[in-house]
Amino acid sequence: MTETATMAQPAFADLFAAQYHSLVRLAGLLGADDPEDIAQEAFTRLHTRRLRDEGAALAYLRSTVCNLTRNRLRHLSLVRLRRPDPPEPARSSEHAVLASEEHRELLAAVDRLPRRQREALVLRYWLDLSEREIADAMGVSPGSVKTHASRALAALGKALKEEDA
Repeated sequence: MTETATMAQPAFADLFAAQYHSLVRLAGLLGADDPEDIAQEAFTRLHTRRLRDEGAALAYLRSTVCNLTRNRLRHLSLVRLRRPDPPEPARSSEHAVLASEEHRELLAAVDRLPRRQREALVLRYWLDLSEREIADAMGVSPGSVKTHASRALAALGKALKEEDA
């Protein structure tokens, strides 16, 4: 090692001992969630950098702590904005069986509907078509679509209530 490198090590260690706690406090006051990490990163960046003026080390450290804290807060705000939705609650196997049975009952009731009513419901609720699109697909007027859909829903409601009873 050269003489300047040997002399720089004690100066760096002294600077660390004298300023670490104040830089941790600075990062904490600026709102950092990890002020110790911020202060350590500032010292790491100073250690890997050659400053022209050794007297500028403290100003460099303070500036680095401010910038790192600002970047960390910006990062955390973006992460919070992009937080994924919580997972769906786990359903019991009994729930799955009941849902499957209800689904089967609904499909059986739809199968029992007259052809035009079934078409109106399938086009509306499975394909999410508008009344005009359904009318075009079925070759009827939009008023007929409303009539078929209304009668189909009434028949389904009645059929599903009868099965529950």
